[in-house]
Amino acid sequence: MLPRLQTYLPTAVLAVLIFYFAFHALTGERGLLLARQRRETLAAKEAELVQLRAERRDLEIRARLLRNDDLSADLLEERAHVLLGFVDPRDYVIRTKADLR
Repeated sequence: MLPRLQTYLPTAVLAVLIFYFAFHALTGERGLLLARQRRETLAAKEAELVQLRAERRDLEIRARLLRNDDLSADLLEERAHVLLGFVDPRDYVIRTKADLR
């Protein structure tokens, strides 16, 4: 019986290894079945990156306008109003429901 088992043992081990690698090639973390999900995740992350880059550009422009050498009076007044609640006495203030929250 032992010689007969020895003839089939290499074939059985090889079959198990082929099944193992084929299973993980299909269902593993980087498997073929998850390729569509990875593409969708990549597209979502690229869209988020575009949005974050636009936001960063906007913030860099606003920061540049707040520097001492090129101070924008309008931007400074807007930030004082938003952060401190101060307005020029000559300004008209119109409150909306969003402002009351």
